[in-house]
Amino acid sequence: MEWFGGLGIGIGVSAITIGWVVTTWMRIKNGYPLENSWGKAVYPKSAENEERVKLLTQENAQLRAELGSMKDRLANVERIVTDSGYQLTHEIESLRAGKTEAN
Repeated sequence: MEWFGGLGIGIGVSAITIGWVVTTWMRIKNGYPLENSWGKAVYPKSAENEERVKLLTQENAQLRAELGSMKDRLANVERIVTDSGYQLTHEIESLRAGKTEAN
């Protein structure tokens, strides 16, 4: 009967090891970085990863700039919608007058 307990422990350790191997394989297959138990990368950064981070950083900056311009445009639309009719008409007429003077 003692061998039955040892067999159970052996099966348990084997299952844990197989699970760890499968999990690591899936992480590698799907491009996730490998980490140790402290969350540090197991292998050093590659040039490909650094280039990817650089491209993502540039795209992030472009999207932030676009978001800033969209906020400005939205603020102008909100101002136009909430302005009184007289002030809006006055501004439109002054813009028309400016265009006719330029022509």
